[in-house]
Amino acid sequence: MKRRDFFKTSIVASAAILGSNLSAGTTHLPKMNRKVSEIPFPEKRAMITYSDRPPLLEAPRSIFTRGITENDQFFVRWHLPDIPTQIDLDSYTIKVSGLVEKELNVTLKELKNDYEQVEVTAVLQCGGNSRSAFTPIPGGIQWGSGAMGCAKWKGVRLSDILNRAGLKKNAHWIGFNGLDKPAYFKTPDFVRELELTELDENVIIAYQMNDEDLPYLNGFPLRLVLPGYYSDSWVKMLSNITVTDKYQPLFFMDKGYRIADNKTEGETPKHLAKKTKPITTMDVKSIIGYPEENMKVYHNSELVVRGVAFDDGTGIDKVMVSTDEGKTWDEALLKQENGRYSFTEFRFGFKPTKYGTVKIMAKAINRLGVAQRFAKDIPWNRGGYKYNGIDVVTVKVV
Repeated sequence: MKRRDFFKTSIVASAAILGSNLSAGTTHLPKMNRKVSEIPFPEKRAMITYSDRPPLLEAPRSIFTRGITENDQFFVRWHLPDIPTQIDLDSYTIKVSGLVEKELNVTLKELKNDYEQVEVTAVLQCGGNSRSAFTPIPGGIQWGSGAMGCAKWKGVRLSDILNRAGLKKNAHWIGFNGLDKPAYFKTPDFVRELELTELDENVIIAYQMNDEDLPYLNGFPLRLVLPGYYSDSWVKMLSNITVTDKYQPLFFMDKGYRIADNKTEGETPKHLAKKTKPITTMDVKSIIGYPEENMKVYHNSELVVRGVAFDDGTGIDKVMVSTDEGKTWDEALLKQENGRYSFTEFRFGFKPTKYGTVKIMAKAINRLGVAQRFAKDIPWNRGGYKYNGIDVVTVKVV
C-alpha cells in the first residue's frame, strides 16, 4: 500500500468509527493519568513532559488539592525554542518605548528599589489546558488538566512604570515581548498586545513567585502577570514594552489563540466560524486533586474529596459535588483566603456505601451564577481552547 493510500484509508476508518461526530466535533473528558517523566528539569520535580525544546511540562492532578502551587511543580509553557541559557542581571533591562514622554531602560535593581512593591495571588492557566478533551484533535499540546497553577506574585505595577515614562495622549495599545526567539527565521516572534483599558492595579511585572526568584522555566527574571487572563498574555523573560496608538498586526493575536466570535464560542470541523476573537479572560473551572483516577478506596471509609476552583476573578460562590452520576449534588466546604484571582480550595466528605466503581463529579459556580457544564455540552473549537467541563474522577470501592 502506498503511503498516501494508507493515510486516506486511516481517515476513512476513523470517520466510520466516529460516525457523524467527526464532522460535528465532540467534547469529552480530557486525558488522565499520563505518565510522569523519570527525568526532572532544573528547578522542577518530575512532571508530565511533552517536549524539551521548548520545555513543555504539565503538573500531575494530585497537586491540585492546595491553594498555592509549589514552584517546582508549576507547569511550563514556551512557544519559541531559543531560550537564553544565561542572563546577565547587571545589564538586563526592560525597555519602555513608543508613545511615551521619556523612554526608559529599567534595570532589575531599579525595579526593586525605585517603585512600590506589590503582591497579587493569581491563577496562571494555558488557554489550551485540557485540549485533549476535543475530538477531532485540534493542533497544539494535548494537555490533560495540569497546564495551570496558582502562585503569589511579587513585583511592580505596570501602571507605575508607564506613569514614570509618561503616556502620550494618543497612546492606546501596549505590546510586550520577551527574550525567547524562534529557531527558524520565518517563525513569528511571540509578541502580545493589550489595550490600555485592560490594565488595572493588579497587572504587575513580577520578579518573585511564592517568595522566591522566578524559576528559570517560568520566566526568570521578570514576567508580566495579568490576573484573570489566560497565560498567553503573561509574557515571560520580559524585555520590551512598546506603546502605540494603533493595534499592530501579530501572528499570535491574529491567527493563534482565537476562538469563535459567537454566543456559544463554538463551531464544527466542517463549518468553522468565519468571525473569531482572541481568548482573554478565564471561564469558571474546577478540578479534583484527590482521589485520583482509578484509585482504590475502602467501602464505608471516610473519604474526603479535595480540589480547587477558580474563574476570571469574579469569584467562586459554590462548588457542588455529585457521587451518583450527577443525579443529585451537595455543596462542598470552601477555603478562600488568597484573593479573588486565586484558587478556591474545596473539601467534601462522604462514605462509599456500594462496592464497585463510583464517579465523583465537581462543579464550580461563580458569583454571577455561571456554572460548569458537562463535558459533552462544551462546544468544540478548532484551537481546543477554554475547556471547562465538570470534572469527573472514577474510583474503585473495595
